Amino acid sequence: MPKINSSKTPIYRESGFNLKDIITTKKAFNDELSHPHFPDNFIYSRYRNPTVSSVEEKIKEIEDSNWALLSQSGMSAIDIALSIFQEAKNDDKWLIFNDIYGGTNSYIDSILIKKRGLKIERFSSKDNKYNLSDYIELLDKIKPKLLYFETISNPMLIVADANKIIDEAKKRNVIVIVDNTFAGPYLWKPLKFGADIVIHSATKYLAGHGNITAGVICGNDDNIMQKAIEYRKLIGHMISPDDAYRLGTQLKTYNIRFKQQCNNANKLALFLSNNAKINKVYYPGLKVHKTYDNAKCLFGEKAYGAMITFELSGENDEEKSTKSQKFIELISKHFFLIPTLGDVDTIFLPVDAVWPDKYPTPGTFRLSVGIEDYYFIEKIFNDTLNSI
Repeated sequence: MPKINSSKTPIYRESGFNLKDIITTKKAFNDELSHPHFPDNFIYSRYRNPTVSSVEEKIKEIEDSNWALLSQSGMSAIDIALSIFQEAKNDDKWLIFNDIYGGTNSYIDSILIKKRGLKIERFSSKDNKYNLSDYIELLDKIKPKLLYFETISNPMLIVADANKIIDEAKKRNVIVIVDNTFAGPYLWKPLKFGADIVIHSATKYLAGHGNITAGVICGNDDNIMQKAIEYRKLIGHMISPDDAYRLGTQLKTYNIRFKQQCNNANKLALFLSNNAKINKVYYPGLKVHKTYDNAKCLFGEKAYGAMITFELSGENDEEKSTKSQKFIELISKHFFLIPTLGDVDTIFLPVDAVWPDKYPTPGTFRLSVGIEDYYFIEKIFNDTLNSI
């Protein structure tokens, strides 16, 4: 087959690759875990795939990591990152921050604890912030093997004092895994501050168009990489080459998209915080936010993310519930109610419908701000709020 001077990454849909002879076959299987991205010989697309490998190289460059491994969803990336450190019949304890994505908490409860018997200790926020002294005290009390937290929590947007959290953990030789989906490498890179693994639901901002699911874990340690490659292969967490191709294309605009989303979110948060129809606005870029100082320190005032959580005003829950229904009816003519985030389109989600046990207050919404012209976004919110 002749070589084609294409400027785009080809999509290799082969399930298996021609290894030609015994010597090549032996070498391919002996070396399958030792190369971060491009082995000398590809074997089988559940193991490695050239299209996937090329996109992993791009993410590695974005993240400034030694390696990046893609999977078919954010949850599969979390499963890989956590499973490779599990060992049968031991007394290791893990420390997991409680203010994390609900799906991750369900995975921890249903799989790690109930099915695999892991000993998990939770660390919760108080008054929408983390107490560093309480965290250090808990570290010394339980002596965990592993720590897991999110840079910006979902949905209340608590920004962790992440540099200090990582530093205290590493002083005690704790494995640190950070879900950095909300902040992304545009704002902060955990590996530079000692984290062992950084996770992204690439479905969100890295892809950013709401048309694929993908996850990625990045790191610098080759031993961790080899364990992750093997686990991904054996469990079958590999992303499809077609989804990897689309992700690779969408990565080209990541910085531009996310910068615009953050700028829009910052302006909208200020607008909402000054609107009489809004009771509370949770946004790390507002000085009244409980973790504004953490955000400013961590992100260097570059931006504060593209997520906003806000609560409609009302005398009681019944009034808030009525306003909430009217708000959804009006705003959904322009923005979709979709249970995800990071899309180029502005989308929203009623918090009490998704997290009724933790956040039961009606009229609370999580907003994922898109790249639309800001004037358009503010006008829609202004008209909507004036009509409820």
